[in-house]
Amino acid sequence: MKLSDVRALVTGGTSGIGFEIARQLKEKGGDVVICGRDDAKLLEAADKIGAHGIRADVSVESEAVELVRQTIALLPGYNVLINNAGFGSFAPLLDTDLPAMQKLFATNVFGAMVVARESARHFVERKRGNIINMSSSAGVRGFAGGTAYAASKFAVSGMTECWRAELRKHDIRVMQINPSEVQTDFFRGGRPQSDRKLRAQEIAHAALSMLEMDDRGFITELSVWATNPD
Repeated sequence: MKLSDVRALVTGGTSGIGFEIARQLKEKGGDVVICGRDDAKLLEAADKIGAHGIRADVSVESEAVELVRQTIALLPGYNVLINNAGFGSFAPLLDTDLPAMQKLFATNVFGAMVVARESARHFVERKRGNIINMSSSAGVRGFAGGTAYAASKFAVSGMTECWRAELRKHDIRVMQINPSEVQTDFFRGGRPQSDRKLRAQEIAHAALSMLEMDDRGFITELSVWATNPD
């Protein structure tokens, strides 16, 4: 598709990967809605790139449903969902807290499902659409301390495969990106920036490249690694 024809909702679009995808889409002539939970941060991010901002917590079903409803109203021809909202929680199994894991799943898994469900209903009616789920290298291979986070990203991978099997007949492309460590506030944790590790820009480049392929084909899954991060 032409990037200037993109009418996209980017969840978790106020910072990091989501913000950079939204920024690059706007730069290419697309129209974009971003969402986030912090009103001030949302307003600042939306103003900075000229996007529409909708305050929403995707872990709350009613807010996720309303987010998509408002997006459809704001973006005639809504045709791209970037399912990016998520956060991490890391602990060894012996120290993994169930409520904390449930909270993480509410955003990373259940929130992604509800936003995709509501968007897919619209895309099916239009007989065209695109969904990009932001998973992780942690959704391909687990690691010590990753019980909650890796499990949530493995769940995203499973949902992606199911949605792809269901929605291809409606000309809806369901895709997934698996970034390795990216230098955002999520992963950096106060550490200084490295000139060798991935940035949000590389993940945004991957997302735009997936969308830009002619609609007759699509890249089902794409993993992005730093060439030599050490």
